[in-house]
Amino acid sequence: MQAVRGLKECLAAAVLALLLAAAGAAPRTVCTITVNSPDEKESFRRHLGNENYRFVELVERGRADWLDSSCRAGVACDILVISAHYDGGNEFFPDSLDAREFLPVSELERVSCSGSCPTLFSRLQEVYLFGCNTLNPEPHSGATAEVVRSLVREGVPKEQAERELKSLTAAQGESSRDRMRQVFDGVPTIYGFSSTAPVGPIASRVLDRYFQQAGDRDIGRGRTSSRLLSAFTPFGLTAVSGLTPADPNWATRLDMCQFADERRPVAAKLAFVQGLLQRHVGEARLYLDRIRRLRESLDAGVRDDPLAAQVLEAIARDEEARERVLAYARRADRPDTRVAMFDLARDVGWLTEQARRDELIAMLAELHARPEVGVPEIHLACRTNADGALNGRLATGAAPGETAGGTGHAALRACLGSAADRAATLQALLSSDEAQVELAQAYLRQRPVDDVRELRRLTEGISALSAGPAQIRALEALGRHYVSDREVLERLVALYGQTSSAAVQTAVAGILLRADRSALPAQSLRQTLITLRRDARNGAGDGTIDALIALLDAR
Repeated sequence: MQAVRGLKECLAAAVLALLLAAAGAAPRTVCTITVNSPDEKESFRRHLGNENYRFVELVERGRADWLDSSCRAGVACDILVISAHYDGGNEFFPDSLDAREFLPVSELERVSCSGSCPTLFSRLQEVYLFGCNTLNPEPHSGATAEVVRSLVREGVPKEQAERELKSLTAAQGESSRDRMRQVFDGVPTIYGFSSTAPVGPIASRVLDRYFQQAGDRDIGRGRTSSRLLSAFTPFGLTAVSGLTPADPNWATRLDMCQFADERRPVAAKLAFVQGLLQRHVGEARLYLDRIRRLRESLDAGVRDDPLAAQVLEAIARDEEARERVLAYARRADRPDTRVAMFDLARDVGWLTEQARRDELIAMLAELHARPEVGVPEIHLACRTNADGALNGRLATGAAPGETAGGTGHAALRACLGSAADRAATLQALLSSDEAQVELAQAYLRQRPVDDVRELRRLTEGISALSAGPAQIRALEALGRHYVSDREVLERLVALYGQTSSAAVQTAVAGILLRADRSALPAQSLRQTLITLRRDARNGAGDGTIDALIALLDAR
């Protein structure tokens, strides 16, 4: 009995020691990067409190070097919450076209690889990525299939080509999931979405319910919470861990750091690129985004550096590499690959700017000559001509006074500066055919409306459409704009009350969630949302209307 009593006393002392240690423990630091709405951050703050958690917002509005500022301040994050839209590859961005805060993934890579910021991510136990496709496992560039086809054309058996590229493409961050695992190396738990993520107000409501049921028992523990995954089941929340030295792809994280580590001299980075260009072009193609970012960072001072200039000159004189790269570019299956490789050829001195534009126009003419021009081609044409340098250079082959092709062709020409085709493309947004609306939507993603009169006309036309998929998609296209015009907002509220479709009401509410609602009386809007709400039991509702009502109640 004495031994049992002694054991109990030891256990009691141990428990007391743990409690005292916990009481004196420093609070965990929750770092937030709020590029878009603060809803998720505020949910964490409400439920975790300030006693055991210290909240640090890393974004400093109006300051471009906010991430560096956090590094200099010695901030060390235990938990990181990023709230932003995600483009699926390179950037976290805001909902509003007027916002100026962005987070390039390359910045996260730089912090992850560079000794100049040793503390910021050194203690991370968990990362929460509130954005669409942040942990999507699918290759975002399509490089894998393209490189396999290239190798097969050269006589390599398909099975062998696929084996050679399987580990390489994963290691180079060919999916968002792979890239996040590279950036947040060693982090036990990274949460994100494999597909569409809920908007901030809806995510906040899910988090509120989760915290009310589970408290903070799973937060900051460095282990995946099955409760949290279950709470976000309708939205496809998933979790992975960061790469570790034991991972078979760890060595190629070091390749990422060849580009991202700011401590490495530019000449050394250029020498690494020179080595890549000696490999099979298909393999070098996987690094195109990183090579592009390195090229864009070269200013006149860097180019005057003797060692850097020596490497650049050696690359420019490499005729064998030039021929291989240009031959690959001209036969590449993916037009965006061709654009990237022509840009590379221009930047290393293999093509003049005029020659590059000639190559691009030839490629766009090929696309325009196809029977169908789709969403990817529209995005590509608009991005390729972002500076307007290709305006008016496309020969369509149409007779004077006629137009060639359908809406996709018109949108491509609009991207190349045709005012008449822009008008035709915007008119397609008012079509009852959802496929036509989708093409116009793709154009508007690249060339949004900045004339309020045009926005009013489109809103009126969209409101006149019959309820259905085409009208919903047109509203989604409108919702990509930051709507602040009172007339547009009032017309949308009127549509909400007039429509018989719960799905259309949800689409309208989605626009109002992101809009500047200051021109609308909050109480009147709230009353409209509640009293004129259609029955959503058919599954059309997703919580958007409830989230908007909650926002109005919080004012």
